[in-house]
Amino acid sequence: MKLDSAPLDISGIFQAEIEPELKDSIDFNLTALPVQSVVADSPQKQQSALVVFGTTFVTIFLAEIGDKTQLSTLLMSAESHSPWVVFVGSAAALITTSLLGVLLGTWIANRLSPKTVEKSAGVMLLVISLMLFWDILQG
Repeated sequence: MKLDSAPLDISGIFQAEIEPELKDSIDFNLTALPVQSVVADSPQKQQSALVVFGTTFVTIFLAEIGDKTQLSTLLMSAESHSPWVVFVGSAAALITTSLLGVLLGTWIANRLSPKTVEKSAGVMLLVISLMLFWDILQG
């Protein structure tokens, strides 16, 4: 059996169409498409980016509604009577903090396995939850 390292194009071919060929011969060759044509023509890559963008947007949007940043921006806009200047300043601040998060996330992803990152995030959230619960019990 010969397998090439390039991705195989079997899209549109059903398992029933492949099985007879496999039964007839133990040694079979599947033609591989060049890697560039598979990646360039792949709608999944674009869809995946859109899904990541949409998920990120909705998550951050919902997390930011009514938080202290939004309330601070509201108060600064009311005090300054320059809503567009406050908007540009707060947008620049949020973009900068998001950039720092992405850069730090990329740095961590290059050094740790995804499972380690996932477990670490879970432990950190658990610790924060316990600290908040302890604060409630004390107050």
